[in-house]
Amino acid sequence: MASGRFSAGASFIPSGAKVSVKSNPEPSLAERARTLISLARTGSLSTHSRKFAGFPFGSVMPYAADVLGRPVFFISSMAMHTQNLHRDPRASLLIAQPDSSGDPLAAARVTLLGTTVEAPAAEVRDLYLSRHENAKYWQDYTDFAYHRLEVSSVYFIGGFGVMGWVSAEEYATAQPDPLAEAAPEIIRHMNADHPDALLLIAHRFAGEIATEAFMTAVDRLGFHLRLKTADRVHGRRVAFLREASNKDEARAILMEMVREARSH
Repeated sequence: MASGRFSAGASFIPSGAKVSVKSNPEPSLAERARTLISLARTGSLSTHSRKFAGFPFGSVMPYAADVLGRPVFFISSMAMHTQNLHRDPRASLLIAQPDSSGDPLAAARVTLLGTTVEAPAAEVRDLYLSRHENAKYWQDYTDFAYHRLEVSSVYFIGGFGVMGWVSAEEYATAQPDPLAEAAPEIIRHMNADHPDALLLIAHRFAGEIATEAFMTAVDRLGFHLRLKTADRVHGRRVAFLREASNKDEARAILMEMVREARSH
């Protein structure tokens, strides 16, 4: 396994060992940022206003992220944000967690800072159209062109108390989580069909005796539970017994954890 894929101090826990919060491995902030960028399709682009010097100018901006996590835009020269970029190419793109419910401040979001450059259509067209099919109708318009944000720094917020800067190098070399696309289905399935199993897992692997347990997030290294106990509602992270590289492996690991929890 390549270095840099785990949070500092993370290590896997052998099957049957008691898990502590500090020992639970988690994806790095860079990985979580790349995962969020890969899942979302639209962000808020901030440029430097040409008309009102010193003021930021915000625009809704569809994008597609390339293999290095760089957002690609397809924008018209008549748009105010494009005119702003022609004068000052520095910009930032804010992306919030798609389909988040509840408190928006508890949801993940990421801000990419960098400089925009025009990108060759032949290099990025297919990528962009794979995310925004309707853009095919504007491909022949001469006032539209592709631009790419060359990322210089990243700030990621994963909710309350989870935040930090990520370097451009860390961001570019990180990979989106392999369970990102399947995560909503896994979460729905576990909460709807296996609430009792989640209670058993919480007891065995987190030492928590709860009356309710809900899975709120899952990644290749583990998952988060929201637990209701006699005196409070709180969250706990539970490590997988080993890394999961796809949905089937995650399912097998969860079944193994349930079997172990039932045997104790």
